[in-house]
Amino acid sequence: MSSATVRIRPMVLSDLDRVLAIARSLPAAPHWPLGAYQQALEPDSVPVRLCLIAEELVGGQLVGFAVALLLPPEAELEMIAVAAEAQRRGLAGELFRALAVGFREKSVSEVILEVRASNLPALALYRALGFRQTGCRPLYYADPIEDALLMHLSI
Repeated sequence: MSSATVRIRPMVLSDLDRVLAIARSLPAAPHWPLGAYQQALEPDSVPVRLCLIAEELVGGQLVGFAVALLLPPEAELEMIAVAAEAQRRGLAGELFRALAVGFREKSVSEVILEVRASNLPALALYRALGFRQTGCRPLYYADPIEDALLMHLSI
């Protein structure tokens, strides 16, 4: 999948330095250790994850990524992260739409996620994609301590 400026493709091990750099640069993004990404990319890993990259067509710079856990008929969107310099260009939506193609191929019909209550840009994105809030986990996140909002989408 691609747009006029980026190509969406599967994540590979050689992407992980940039993936980690993007995640670390975004305070609201999950900060997984390298080993967690490596395991997510293992073809025989259980559970299966769908991991995608947004790569600029000119220059090949990785500008975003997405990771989803697949447990058909459900998937959990674990993260969508876009580098600060590439935000506000619709890349997160493109990444999600590419995930949705993979979801349908894997017989996923329901997508869930949790998000920090203070992460207003992410909440706006998820609502624009059609997610609805279905619950709250009080004091779920640490550093800082805050609620997790639970969201759901039927696809």
